[in-house]
Amino acid sequence: MVIKNVKGCNDFLPKEQVVRDYINDKLRETFVEYGYLPIETSILCYYDMLIDKYDPNNDLVKEIYKLSDQGNRELGLRYDLTVPFAKFIALNKNKISFPFKRYEIARVFRDGPVKLGRVREFTQCDVDVVGLSGQMIEAECLSLYVSAFNKLGIDINILYNSRNLMKGLILDCDIEEDYIPSVITIIDKMNKISRDEFIDMLLDLGIDNGKIDKLVSLFNLSLNELNTMYKDSSICELRVGLEEINRLEEYIRELGIENYCVFTSTLARGQDYYTGNVFEVYDADGRIGCSIGGGGRYDNMITNYIDDGNMYPAVGISFGLTSIYELLKDSDIGRLSLCDVYVIPMGTDFYSLGFANRLRNSGIRVIVEMNKKKVKKCFEWANKNDIRYVIVIGDNEIDSNIINIKDMFKGENVEFDINDIDKIVSFIKK
Repeated sequence: MVIKNVKGCNDFLPKEQVVRDYINDKLRETFVEYGYLPIETSILCYYDMLIDKYDPNNDLVKEIYKLSDQGNRELGLRYDLTVPFAKFIALNKNKISFPFKRYEIARVFRDGPVKLGRVREFTQCDVDVVGLSGQMIEAECLSLYVSAFNKLGIDINILYNSRNLMKGLILDCDIEEDYIPSVITIIDKMNKISRDEFIDMLLDLGIDNGKIDKLVSLFNLSLNELNTMYKDSSICELRVGLEEINRLEEYIRELGIENYCVFTSTLARGQDYYTGNVFEVYDADGRIGCSIGGGGRYDNMITNYIDDGNMYPAVGISFGLTSIYELLKDSDIGRLSLCDVYVIPMGTDFYSLGFANRLRNSGIRVIVEMNKKKVKKCFEWANKNDIRYVIVIGDNEIDSNIINIKDMFKGENVEFDINDIDKIVSFIKK
C-alpha cells in the first residue's frame, strides 16, 4: 500500500490551518455584520438533483463525484453550496421567515483539473438571500465582498455582468435559442483562450462565421455603447439585462465601491441556474489566475424545487478558501504562535497542571511539557514553535511562591508571585 493523498486533496499542518481558520473567522465576522444566519447542509445529495439545472455538456456536470449506496440509488458529492441550499429551503420553508439570509462554510468536491488555487476537495464560504428581487441586495453583496477582502488585506477586482444581457446579444446574432446555454459557456471562455480556439468551439456547435463575427463584435462593446445601440431594442432579454446592469451600477456608485467593480460582458459564471446579474472576484495584483469568489442571482432554482405557485427569488455569493489561502499562506498570519505559554514541570506535575488550568481559565493558551525533556531541549522546542513565554516550575518556585516568566522573543526574565494570576495574565496578554 502506498500512503498518499488523493490528487487534489490536501492535509493541512497546524501553521497552515491557522491561516485557514483566520480567513474563516474574518469571513464569518463579516457575514454576521451583514445579518446572515448560520446553517449546515448535507454533503451527499441525489445525483438527479445535482444535475437538474444544467446543460449535459456543462463542465460542472462532468466534475461531479458520482457514487451509489447499498440500495443502488445514484448519489453525488455536492460540488457547491447553492444546490444544497435550494434543497434546504424547499424542505424548511415553513420553519423559516423570508427574506432568509444564510451563511455556510463547508467542504465541496469537484473532479476537475488541479492547478494553483484549484483542488478537488475544498471549502466554500457562501452567503445567500432568498425572498428579495432587484439590484439593491446584489449591491449589498458586492459591498460585503469589499468589506471581507479589506479585512483580509487583499485588494480585489469584482467583475459583473447580466446573463439576460448575454442571452439578448446572442439572440440578436440570430442564433437559435437551443444553442444559447452552450454559446454562453463558450463566451465565458472568450478572454481565457485564443481567438482561433474560441472560433473553433463555436464552429463545432454549428454556428456560421458571419454570426461568430457579430458575436465577437458585440461582446467587445462597452456598456455605454450597448446602452446606445440597444436602448429601443425589441429583444426583451436585452432590455432587461441592460436595466439590471444600469441599476446595479447606480447602487455601486452610491456605495462608493466603483473602483473595485468592472463591467465585463463576457462573464457568465459556469452555472446555468443563474438568471440575472453574476459576479466574479479576482486578486487585483494578479498573484493568482483563478477567481477567489463568485456568485449571482438565481431566481428559478428554489422556485422550481418547491413548485408551490410562489416565487422564491435568490441571490448568493461565494468565497474560495483555497484560493484565498494561496494569497495569505506566506503572510505574517502563518507565523502567529499557536500557543501563549509553555509550562515545564520539574517534578511538579500535579501543581503545574493545575497552574496551567488557572491560566487557561483566563483565556491563555497553554501547553504543559509531559515528556520530561531536559530544560535545554524544552527551550529549543519553544523557539522552534514560536512560543513567546516559558515558565519552569520546580519545588523552589512552589516553596518561594516566585516564578520567572521567560520572554523568548526579548531574551528577558520577569519575576511574578506564582499566585497572582491576574498580573501574570495581564503580562502575557499585553
